Amino acid sequence: MKLVFATVLLVSLVLSSSMFEISIAGPDFCGSKCSSRCSKAGRQDRCMRFCVICCGKCKCVPSGTYGNKHECPCYKDMKNSKGNPKCP
Repeated sequence: MKLVFATVLLVSLVLSSSMFEISIAGPDFCGSKCSSRCSKAGRQDRCMRFCVICCGKCKCVPSGTYGNKHECPCYKDMKNSKGNPKCP
């Protein structure tokens, strides 16, 4: 009985730690994708700020430094308060 309990405990710890790593990986994904996307932008700080916001909501960033927004419809469709595209 103790062996079964110890095994179940060990398996649950391993699974919970892997789920924790997956949840931590979210911001790293957006940061790396957005830094690629904004690498040639004139105002990189502004580009990065809006890209990270859009990536956080849409869970994707189009490839390349400009265009390709068809790859991520949510990213393409986000608008700012003036009705202009929000995502770079």
